[in-house]
Amino acid sequence: MKTAAPLVLFQALAVQGLRIVQSNDDGWAESYARSLHAALTEADHDVVLSAPAENKSGTGSSDAAPEPREKPCIYDSCPADSGPTGFNETSPELNWVNSFPVTSMKHGINTAGPALWDGAAPELAVSGPNVGSNLFLALPFSGTVGAACYAVMEEGIPALAFSGASDDHAAWNEDPPESGLVYAELATQLTNKVIASGTPYLPEGIFLNVNFPKFGGDCSKADNFEFVLSRINPGIVSEPDVEWCGSDRLPTELDVINADGCYVSVSIGDASDKTTANDERQGVVLEKLKDILVCLP
Repeated sequence: MKTAAPLVLFQALAVQGLRIVQSNDDGWAESYARSLHAALTEADHDVVLSAPAENKSGTGSSDAAPEPREKPCIYDSCPADSGPTGFNETSPELNWVNSFPVTSMKHGINTAGPALWDGAAPELAVSGPNVGSNLFLALPFSGTVGAACYAVMEEGIPALAFSGASDDHAAWNEDPPESGLVYAELATQLTNKVIASGTPYLPEGIFLNVNFPKFGGDCSKADNFEFVLSRINPGIVSEPDVEWCGSDRLPTELDVINADGCYVSVSIGDASDKTTANDERQGVVLEKLKDILVCLP
């Protein structure tokens, strides 16, 4: 059973441009992150990217003061001996931090963003898209998820963490992979839907963990993807979930990603422990997103 309005209506949502801080764990010069930055900027958002100088995948919620670099950044995107932080001189909204994803998100929220926004704080945080999925047991180790949860728990900023199953690594100055362009389009659509739902954009303590399936075949155009509300962990002994799709138990992220189709899992995560938020906050998020969600067959 499907319950969503046509995706073309979803794409047509007009939203107010926000100040958004973006990070990731694959590095500031990774193509997936740059494609999302470009897509959000094209959607009239004011986006500051603040991400690690190099690949810091698997570092979870690690946080340490950045130290001066001795080697060039990932993909030779900054020279050796560049100091602890830096930015693209012609595009100062693109920033690198010689530390972890959480540290990078903190730098974007408290330093890089306000420097470009006349001291104003970001209104929303996004992380990713990660090159590769972040599902279930992987979440505690994911720097992409860690950065999003930092924004929620320590800064009170609503956040979305995006990950894509296709691991098409590419440098910022190469032709972007088609997978990254489609993931960026989908991430922008969902971000805009959250914004259009009004403030507060997400309930307190909540982040959305979003996983895109493999790119290719029928799943090669954004129009062919559909969003499914899901849960991070199975919840065998958990309290019932919000009633949806004729059940009081949402499908897991793995159920969604492994289903036959181009389904995107959208999990309502508790940023305090990176597991499913199994309470009334599910209902709040459902009301915000329900007109663009579908049910698994």
